Amino acid sequence: MSAVPSSPSDARPTDTAAGATPGATNAADPRLVDPIPPAAPGSTTPDPAPRSPRGRWRRCRATGSLDIQSKLLVMLLAVSVLAALVVGAVGYVNGRDSLQAAALNQVTALRESRITDLKRSFNQFTQTVVSQSRNASVIGATKAFEAGWQDLQATPVSAADQSAVDGWYQDTFIPQLDQRSGGRANPEQFAPTRDPQTYLQARYTAPYDDYDKAIQQDDAGDGSAWSAAHSEYQPYFRQAVEAQGYEDLLLMNTDGDVLYSAYGGADLGSDLEDGPYRDTNLATGYEQALQLTSADAIVVTDFARYVPSLNVPTLWVMSPVAEDGKVLGVMAVQVPIDLINQVMTGDQGWQKDGLGDTGESYIVGDDHLMRSYPRQLLEHPRQYERDVIAAGTAPATAKREVAVRGSVLLQQVNTTPVARALQGKTGTVIATDHQGKETLAAYAPLEVDGLRWVVVAQMDTAEAFAPINDLTRNTGLALVGIIVLVSLLSLLLAQVFVRPIRRLQTAVNRVGAGEIGVEVRTKPGDEIGDLGVAFNDMSRSLRVKQDLLDDQRRQNDALLRTMMPDDVAKRYKQGDQTIADDHQDVAVVYADLIGVDDFGGSLSAEESLALVNDIWRSFDEAAQRHGVERVRSTRSGYLASCGLSVPRVDNVRRVVDFAADAQAVIDRFNAQNGTAVGLRAGIDTGGVTSGLVGKSSLIYDMWGDAVSLAFRVQGIAPTPGVFATQRVVDKLGDRNDLEEAGTVETQNGPQRVWKFVRSAR
Repeated sequence: MSAVPSSPSDARPTDTAAGATPGATNAADPRLVDPIPPAAPGSTTPDPAPRSPRGRWRRCRATGSLDIQSKLLVMLLAVSVLAALVVGAVGYVNGRDSLQAAALNQVTALRESRITDLKRSFNQFTQTVVSQSRNASVIGATKAFEAGWQDLQATPVSAADQSAVDGWYQDTFIPQLDQRSGGRANPEQFAPTRDPQTYLQARYTAPYDDYDKAIQQDDAGDGSAWSAAHSEYQPYFRQAVEAQGYEDLLLMNTDGDVLYSAYGGADLGSDLEDGPYRDTNLATGYEQALQLTSADAIVVTDFARYVPSLNVPTLWVMSPVAEDGKVLGVMAVQVPIDLINQVMTGDQGWQKDGLGDTGESYIVGDDHLMRSYPRQLLEHPRQYERDVIAAGTAPATAKREVAVRGSVLLQQVNTTPVARALQGKTGTVIATDHQGKETLAAYAPLEVDGLRWVVVAQMDTAEAFAPINDLTRNTGLALVGIIVLVSLLSLLLAQVFVRPIRRLQTAVNRVGAGEIGVEVRTKPGDEIGDLGVAFNDMSRSLRVKQDLLDDQRRQNDALLRTMMPDDVAKRYKQGDQTIADDHQDVAVVYADLIGVDDFGGSLSAEESLALVNDIWRSFDEAAQRHGVERVRSTRSGYLASCGLSVPRVDNVRRVVDFAADAQAVIDRFNAQNGTAVGLRAGIDTGGVTSGLVGKSSLIYDMWGDAVSLAFRVQGIAPTPGVFATQRVVDKLGDRNDLEEAGTVETQNGPQRVWKFVRSAR
């Protein structure tokens, strides 16, 4: 089936297009326009070959040589960066050495201060013990307790006393010992073996389950000579224990009998030669004290676990008690662990002492076991437990340290600083400590009253060398900043030197890239300035010629847009020879003017055509409002579609609304001009094909069943009106402004045609 049936109305759309002048057609084809017109004879316009200075620039760069700016940059940067690196390296090395020395001095000073403080505290403590052992009250007490002890040798022990003492060991002492030591002890192992011991413990030990209560008792009221001595001297010893902070104070005679205990502990009345505590550090120190030849001499024992103190590590200071050169016995004072810890931890004032978050000092014995508490155990016990276990400490030992909040005789320290200090060496080293942390440690042996200890002062390297790390970072940032600043200054100076050349080069590149009207700021007077003036003249000449070309191109584009849609025109300008597209769902309207010849007969051709063009202009405005696209128009025919270039779901409704507006346009035209022009429009929907037809004379057209049927529908009746096929009516849905107008024959059989009934105005 032909796209447009052979009829007078159908012939009109193609007559005008076919009559287009060849010149107009050629002007519409952008491929026929030379983008660069040939130069006129005598013109100074350069030919296309040398127009791109960028090519010459690339050829210069291809030789491998540097331009002036690059050479200046290299020289300035080389000198400045080298100077900055040398100064920075010297400053960094000096600063690093100073900060490292300061870190070493800090831990070394901490070690020395702790050794000095510990020796001073021990000296004060031992001098106090010596002074008290020479005190008349201590001498009198030793003699009185010895006399009372001898009287008790003949005093039998009653069953009640024996039962009270056995019950105390069974129900009080042993459970407390087991809880503190984490084991199970046998009461018979520590029970009194002699009657005087049982007698005294029945009255001064068994009645109490708390040593702090036992020390408050002065007289048991049994009338014995020993109780009389206790009543007389207990207030003195109680005051001494509480004032000096002793853990306990004992008096022994020369036979190894413990005559007195300030707290009335399990060692009261015990025999240090044959009793259950004969292997303790108390017995060892007692034997050494009896061998002293000077009343001012002392014996200090190392820490060892002592059962009467519930297996707590115990250190004793002992001094002989003598009168007129005769040794009466030995006084033993149990040194509190807090005395050592207060010195080694600075009374837990690490931050106040400037030790940061990890600085500390501690003591280790020759058995590689701690004699003081580490900092982390006191501050963060759970973290300490995890760290020492990870470093190799047995989990049971670590848990025990946390449970008792102490590490004396528990935590083993097998580290490089301890090993070197036990060899008698003093120094500093970076080594891993017992918690698995890398530390800066200062170590030294410690000789205190015969004790073979070592002192270690340390700080985590991360904290000790933090100032060095800060210096490294700051020096690096400073060097980077200097290099950046020098680079910027070098770049600025180099740019100032080559700025006129660079401006001209940039302008040439812009022109080579197609930019028109480029000019450079220049000052005549030298060769570069004269070159800039010549370039500006050339650029202005190019701009004038380009403006002429642009005007011609705009005229061509405008003409193309009047003949075809923008997307088709774009494809045509890109060189497509055959342009045709199929569209599946397009609403088509063909409108025909009735009576144009009647009113145009009395007018000139120009006047008649001007009125028709006014009508088409109004139609075009209505089409634009409804999204309808004009395909072509003739003197009395107007073909349009919806959904051709832009698919639309409501294309049928839009075309129907456009047809209604077109009728309104005709009504206004008649009212203004006193004419009786009518509009007869046909609407169909379906598949169409659009494209360019012709070779030398191009026409944009649309054809297909929907176009043909729309044309036939509008001619079904001689009277004006808007007619639609059944397919259009089906897509519109229920409407009450339709009336049946007949049928048209198609390849698929007859199809009903409907007419839109206009409402009365």
